[in-house]
Amino acid sequence: MANPKPIALVTGANKGIGLEIARQLAGTDVTVIIGARDRDRGRKAADELLSIGLPVESVEIDLNDEVTIAAAAEHIAARHGRLDILVNNAGIVDGADGPPTTASTRAVRRVMETNFIGTLAVTQAMLPLLRKSPAGRIVNLATSLGSLAINSDPASPYYSARLIGYNASKAALNMLTVQLTAELRDTPIVVNSVSPGYVKTDLTGHTGFMTPDEGARLPVAYALLGEDAVSGRFVEPDGETPW
Repeated sequence: MANPKPIALVTGANKGIGLEIARQLAGTDVTVIIGARDRDRGRKAADELLSIGLPVESVEIDLNDEVTIAAAAEHIAARHGRLDILVNNAGIVDGADGPPTTASTRAVRRVMETNFIGTLAVTQAMLPLLRKSPAGRIVNLATSLGSLAINSDPASPYYSARLIGYNASKAALNMLTVQLTAELRDTPIVVNSVSPGYVKTDLTGHTGFMTPDEGARLPVAYALLGEDAVSGRFVEPDGETPW
């Protein structure tokens, strides 16, 4: 018998914002699949949430390994038959990234491969399952650093944050949101870019001003949008973000 609860996959969910997104979604009676590139870390995170009675499980999924992506899709199909929510949370930074004049091209390539191409690969693999949902939701974890308008505004507090690889990868992710929204406009699948804010995680070196719990709230809200959901938006806690 099919699981009547919504089914969600959150990538990179064994720690940080991803784990909090998983925790908060599971707290609304969504069955959450914790995606992690390290199988043991994924299981440990799932066990942590299971121990407090939340409906979670885990699956190995490495954004740089399409074999694991395909296997994860097959596993979800066999176990649940569909997917209702995909939260593309997994992403990386690289210490050798930096301004265009000095950034390591190897680092830029690594960041782009993971944050954009890996997310695209996961989305393509999960779309057949999302199409089986009565109301599929895709949330792409974005950042103000991915906004061309903000990056080009000298008055912006992010103007000096020149990480050509990371910023470009998130701008590319926004393009995925825009194009996917258009391609899926005649389906019940809704796609949005959601910037959680500046959160204290390993990715930010714990220099943010929001907790992971606070940072997870907006992505969770967009994962749970109802029938009147708007697609193709780029939002952050303060409202709409310019592309």
